[in-house]
Amino acid sequence: MHHLLPLVAAYGYAAVFGLLLIESIGIPVPGEGVLIAAALFAARTHRLDVVWVLAAGSLAAFLGSCIGYLLGRSAGVLLLTRYGGYVGLTEARLRLGRYLFLRHGAKLVFLGRFVAFLRAFEGILAGANLMGWRRFLVINALGAVVWTCVVGLCAYVFGRAFISVSRPLGVGLIVLAIVGFVAGLFYLRRAESALQRQADAAILG
Repeated sequence: MHHLLPLVAAYGYAAVFGLLLIESIGIPVPGEGVLIAAALFAARTHRLDVVWVLAAGSLAAFLGSCIGYLLGRSAGVLLLTRYGGYVGLTEARLRLGRYLFLRHGAKLVFLGRFVAFLRAFEGILAGANLMGWRRFLVINALGAVVWTCVVGLCAYVFGRAFISVSRPLGVGLIVLAIVGFVAGLFYLRRAESALQRQADAAILG
């Protein structure tokens, strides 16, 4: 955080917009950190307006995930189709993944915004799994605005106390995401045949 505060002091809203845009495209940079730093800076110095901090953060998060979606939709689909078989992702399993994303993708896009690792790749995942672009735009916009406002306003109102709480909370969310991922893999292994039939009927039908 002490490295990000001088960056915010020097570049203001541009620092918030730039880092959050880069993070949301799929490049892991401290997007959440710069949002918190900017909110703290706004509360302490009033040289930044927290409303514009939130606006810049929301717009950058939204646009970055949209770019990630386009990358996933083009390059991601091509890579999965061409090389997925080498890691067990057959055409049938790719259909299964798209079917599951069709059913649960909105939850992943919205809730993934609150988990550090997922936040960077949710747009790419949505694009690679061919999530409908209209649906993605709506859920992505909602997730970007809600996440930015929750994190930014909490940092602005509660200051350093929020930082001490957000660290263990962030670790806890990552652990929950990993546990959920592992549990999902076990469930897929046990129910893959039935789910595959549903996926084939929904996509091929």
